Amino acid sequence: MADPGKIDNRPLPDIEELMHAVETNQRAAETIEKDYLYRSSWTLKELDGHGGVKKTETEEYDVFWVEGVPVHRLMKKNGKELSAEEQRKENERIDKEIVKVKEKRRKADEKGKETGPHGEEEVTVSRLLELGRFTNARRLQWNGRDTIAVDFAGNPNAKTKTRFEEVIRDMVGTAWVDEQDRTLVKAQGHFLNSFKIGGGLVANIQKGTSFSMEQRKVNNEVWLPAMVEGQGEARTLLFFNLHGSVQGVESDYRKFKATSTILPVESTVPQTPPTK
Repeated sequence: MADPGKIDNRPLPDIEELMHAVETNQRAAETIEKDYLYRSSWTLKELDGHGGVKKTETEEYDVFWVEGVPVHRLMKKNGKELSAEEQRKENERIDKEIVKVKEKRRKADEKGKETGPHGEEEVTVSRLLELGRFTNARRLQWNGRDTIAVDFAGNPNAKTKTRFEEVIRDMVGTAWVDEQDRTLVKAQGHFLNSFKIGGGLVANIQKGTSFSMEQRKVNNEVWLPAMVEGQGEARTLLFFNLHGSVQGVESDYRKFKATSTILPVESTVPQTPPTK
């Protein structure tokens, strides 16, 4: 903890320049992330009408990249390994997903649009600044490192171009940026209004639904996901249904080469990397 009696007179960076640096470094991190394999464990708790936990479900995924596409391969569900038939179906799902993402990227490239890892149209920092404002920069300690925390508030009057931009416009939150590495290390926020996309079939998020995420530095070279949490009520594409809380924890980062040789980073237990 910083000494509360000590005044830090160091000037704060320009917020817009800081966020543009974060964007640049995030792109670089995605390139390095392709060399890693890690485990992503999710816990979904569904609440009953009285606020008690009605049901708990868990899923564990291996996360890696195939042909430039991030892949989440389901390994366990509610603590049980997948059967041979379930593994076959999971492989088919992954193959279809890779083809789908590559096709989305191809179409976006033809239109001169930038896309993210999953083929979605990216919202750049420049666009974020049109949809809302970053304000109230201050220097805070987080996990023993200096960070610059900034608040974000969407502009309800901003004109949006995509459904995802509508989500951003109705969001408020705070971002923590590592001052030395100029990387997003923590974020949290919530939605000011309830909204539906596609009449609620594509997405349905209720007012007050909150989220948070954290990253950590791996192998002293790159900041990668550490934790994601959400609370409230939301549903997307009929596949994800939240009425309670969800938490994802990323761990066991291992670096591997194209030769499929694992290079220990955090785990000393050798494991077989994906062969797809």
